[in-house]
Amino acid sequence: MTRINTNVESLIAQRVLGGNNLALSQSLERLSTGLKINRGADDPAGLIASENLRAEKAGLGAAISNAERAEQVVNIAEGGLQEISSLLTELEGLLTTTANTAGLSTEEREANQLQIDSVLQTINRLAGATSFQGTKLLNGNLGYVTSNVSAEISSFKVNGAKLEQGQTLDVDVVVTQSAQQAAYFLSTGGALDLSSSNAQFVIEVGGSKGSRELSFASGTAVADIVGAINSFKDVTGVSAAASGTGFRVDSIDFGSAEFVSVKIIDDGDLNTAAATAGIVAVAASDANTASAATNTLFSTVAASNGLTDDGQDVGAVINGIIAVAKGTKASINTDFLSVELDLASGGAGPNASNLGALQALTITGGGADFQLASNVDIAGKVSLGLDNVSISGLGRTVDGAASFTLADLAAGKNLNVENGDLTMAQKVVRESIKEISGLRGRLGAFQKNTVGATIRSLGVSLENTTAAESAIRDADFASETAALTRSQILVSSSTNVLALANSQPQNVLQLLG
Repeated sequence: MTRINTNVESLIAQRVLGGNNLALSQSLERLSTGLKINRGADDPAGLIASENLRAEKAGLGAAISNAERAEQVVNIAEGGLQEISSLLTELEGLLTTTANTAGLSTEEREANQLQIDSVLQTINRLAGATSFQGTKLLNGNLGYVTSNVSAEISSFKVNGAKLEQGQTLDVDVVVTQSAQQAAYFLSTGGALDLSSSNAQFVIEVGGSKGSRELSFASGTAVADIVGAINSFKDVTGVSAAASGTGFRVDSIDFGSAEFVSVKIIDDGDLNTAAATAGIVAVAASDANTASAATNTLFSTVAASNGLTDDGQDVGAVINGIIAVAKGTKASINTDFLSVELDLASGGAGPNASNLGALQALTITGGGADFQLASNVDIAGKVSLGLDNVSISGLGRTVDGAASFTLADLAAGKNLNVENGDLTMAQKVVRESIKEISGLRGRLGAFQKNTVGATIRSLGVSLENTTAAESAIRDADFASETAALTRSQILVSSSTNVLALANSQPQNVLQLLG
């Protein structure tokens, strides 16, 4: 059939040419942008997936930057603490030097005190000056704020706590086992009554720090025996107290690392009114009062072979986590809470001596929070506490009713090196060194294991997320160039075919002669 009003072949050629031109335009667009998906119409589901992955990439990149910033903050804090540690080491040397009283003049001791005062002032200055973008790092500004501290808590330290905005966190403790000192009670029947005036009562008393052998003559009062043992308590780690017809020997500190050993070297044929001949020694670590009537009796023979009693660590559960205990101190270290508590209060409530449950304290805020994950929630946050390292709170050491800090080493204070207690001063300095070293170790662990591992993990996640987004959205140039060549050929062919289709109606003119 021959028609001129409707050229169906031309319409077909136009439609095919239009489709080929569209495919050619799409290939050119993809090759020019490098993207397989340029608009929602290209791939609606793919567009949604790729946009979600792009958002995750942005979050991961920001988290990596946060982790790197956290490392910079820790580096600055570590720098200040390193210098404080060096100053404390210098203090240790000055104390030991000044203790050589027979070899130093008054002027030298005064000069050493001037150095100590300078060191203390520098420590305070470093504590107040170490900062990151104006935020003080070592003056307690990044420490945790607490309230409702129980009277049964002797001391505490909050190293980390995750808190939501406006949230508080109660620290609850259940004491499951009492802390105990190692102890022995020795009954002498009063003042030493030996078989002869020449006889000697020789006893060896030892503890975690060392041991001493002591000799006593007949007639020595219990109070004198106690005084002799106590004169060596810094060397042995045990102290003595008169009790009834004898005396009690206790480890100075609590815990399983402490012990008391008693050995009778020579009993001097002690005459005693006890039920068994010779001295009576009774284990007293589980008794509030020691008496021969309520404890297992050990004869002179047993005591001569040596008797040893061990202390016991407190047992506690803190916020549902079994605590690590040492002496009267209990601590937990979890992702959400890291706290150390000293339960040696001596009060009537649950503490290192009394079992039971108590609310130790409430954490109301503070701390340094670092967002180290792409999702902004409590699980992606890491919290760290940096307490004040000024001399007013550093090295706190309790001696009976008195409490000393590094500030007490200053001129005119109780622990100055001119006329103060150098033994206690050294204890305070060593406690300060221990605290600073512990803080540096905690920061180092945070920097190496938390921040370092997070940066590496986030880097891998960013790589994988980018690869997934690329597979969905990026153009495959090999495939697109092949499609471009095909479209170019088809467009050229379709154009030629359209020209032929448009020329076909001209054949009708031959029929008109």
